[in-house]
Amino acid sequence: MAGIAGITRPNEWLAVERMLDKIGHRGRCGRELVQSNGLTVGIVKTAFSAHQEDQEPPLSIGDGGGAERLAGVNLAPGEFSLFRDMFGVAPLYYGRDAEGALCFASEVKALIQLAGDVYELPPGTNYDGETLRPFEQPDREPILDAEPAIIAGNLRQRLETAVAQRAAQGEVGAWLSGGLDSSAMAALARPHVERLHTVAVGLDGAPDLVHARIVADFIGSDHHEVAIDVGQMLALLPEVIYHLESFDALLVRSSITNYVAAKTASDYVPAVFSGEGGDELFAGYAYLKLLDPALLAGELADITGRLHNTALQRVDRCAATHGIVAFVPFLDAEVSGYAQRIPVELKLHDGVEKWILRQALAGVLPDVTLHRPKAKFWEGAGVGELLASHAEAAITDAAFLTERVLPNGWSLNSKEELMYYRIFRAHFGVHADLSWMGRTKL
Repeated sequence: MAGIAGITRPNEWLAVERMLDKIGHRGRCGRELVQSNGLTVGIVKTAFSAHQEDQEPPLSIGDGGGAERLAGVNLAPGEFSLFRDMFGVAPLYYGRDAEGALCFASEVKALIQLAGDVYELPPGTNYDGETLRPFEQPDREPILDAEPAIIAGNLRQRLETAVAQRAAQGEVGAWLSGGLDSSAMAALARPHVERLHTVAVGLDGAPDLVHARIVADFIGSDHHEVAIDVGQMLALLPEVIYHLESFDALLVRSSITNYVAAKTASDYVPAVFSGEGGDELFAGYAYLKLLDPALLAGELADITGRLHNTALQRVDRCAATHGIVAFVPFLDAEVSGYAQRIPVELKLHDGVEKWILRQALAGVLPDVTLHRPKAKFWEGAGVGELLASHAEAAITDAAFLTERVLPNGWSLNSKEELMYYRIFRAHFGVHADLSWMGRTKL
């Protein structure tokens, strides 16, 4: 996924080059620096980068890794602003240097030594250096009142279109866990490409490896299966946490296998499909079954709004580290807008999570996949509690008690999280403000 960095001061070529060096992994297709209206801006490009080459100077430069993701800077005279897409699929952070110039970049590591404080640009906002302004929202459309079969058919049509639009951009693969969401992306993409490379990662014998193979055989993909062990996971932690820019325990867990999947995919394709967003839009998590049905719609809105610096951060960093783009069609405007209009009782129906999505995908997937219960990314990959058990053995109770409260007042939830925080601290130092970092809702 492409990267961007800049400073609101002219002739800052060297400083911006250094910022780009920190995020150079985000683009395989070179870099470009421009100066316009007192700004110095640089990008590292992928094959999908959105850059208005025909204008001089360009009016905007952004991270163009797909129609559902966009973050960047508007360079039009008198109209400077940073912007970020509605779901925060593309990342963007900002801060000010010692002289007060606004600095911005796709990753925190490009800002941490330059800006005194770092802030995350919220999804769906513009920032002109003084004021955050939410995008103008269209009037919310009413909840659908139609037969489930009609809703399922319309949902299927929108998903097919969203996947086809992205598959048409060239060679593409898919991260395939064998769960409903990733399997749907792979199956819907398969008719549109000559060869579809799918990748599954997990511990030997993990459920995801078994179920991914079933789907790969069903759709006829070129399937790549990677088995890893606990020793390999522990060895990868410093690298994963550096790129992830987080020590959130559940996020780190899920990122290890995703990181390996992205590395493997990068050997074959410049872009992959990800099923991220399906659980939040269609009520895929087991705990949702315990909620008062009257609270379900609000909970889905809440967890969807948290995606930008949790699961979507995993998707972005794992892909970007290896110079590829991750498409998330569930967050396509047509798909997500329609999904948010579907009655919650069709999402969680008779105790079945994502019921309406399963109806929409009937015939697309093998029955065992269509009816597979939700498993968290790290559970299906076989990671389970292995990393937590290692941390329990490696960190004493006394050390956890001493170190669990951070300078910003956060309390670490477990020894596992402390193990990750120690690595994070070694990379990024101790900071009193970590407001730019999200934490998974437990």
